[in-house]
Amino acid sequence: MDKLAEARRRIEEASRIAVLTGAGISAPSGIPTFRDPGGLWENFNIEDYATPEGFARNPEEVWRWYAWRYKKIREAEPNEAHRLLAELEKKKGDGFLLVTQNIDGLHQRAGSKRVIELHGSIHRARCTACGYRSELPPPEELEIPPRCPKCGAMMRPDVVWFGEPLPPGAFEAALAGFRSADLAMVIGTSALVEPAASLGRYAKHAGAYLIEINPEETPLTPIADLSLRAGAVEGLRALLG
Repeated sequence: MDKLAEARRRIEEASRIAVLTGAGISAPSGIPTFRDPGGLWENFNIEDYATPEGFARNPEEVWRWYAWRYKKIREAEPNEAHRLLAELEKKKGDGFLLVTQNIDGLHQRAGSKRVIELHGSIHRARCTACGYRSELPPPEELEIPPRCPKCGAMMRPDVVWFGEPLPPGAFEAALAGFRSADLAMVIGTSALVEPAASLGRYAKHAGAYLIEINPEETPLTPIADLSLRAGAVEGLRALLG
């Protein structure tokens, strides 16, 4: 039995599956990645747009950047990779867990229910004073910067910036899911940003069959049972289509 056939068999028989996704799964929907050629960090400075210090220096500029991304994401549609994972969740039920580094909400729009958002959501804002969270209005109605409906203070994007902790309990829940999985998949992520980058290793060390889907080799490649050099759509189509 070749490796791909073995992986398909393992997916079919697994009772507990944990999946980690990164920017690469949303790229076919037209959402730029961060580190690839032409990605967001090629044209924008991380320190200016994705740190608390950058926001403190120029909150309106940061909000204009996020408003631009928010509009693009609202216009995007889930792709086949998102839909294939949603279908897999339907088959596996409570034995399935999806952990994403993405803030675009496309997994949920494709039908995924058991989702942990490690880095927050671009669709929400959080008050800088009282911590109140609220969904953003449509892009054409978005005030820059938005004000808290509870206390009137300025709000910030409800995303995790560099140097900030993950949402309380998010990584702990993700780690528990990966450590208890029979099979783990890591899709469209460079496996460089911690602590998410370690989830695949935790699963492998706990005995899970590990599948990686990425066009380029990553630090996870040497320990993966199957490492597909493919985009998210092509790779998941080969495994689940």
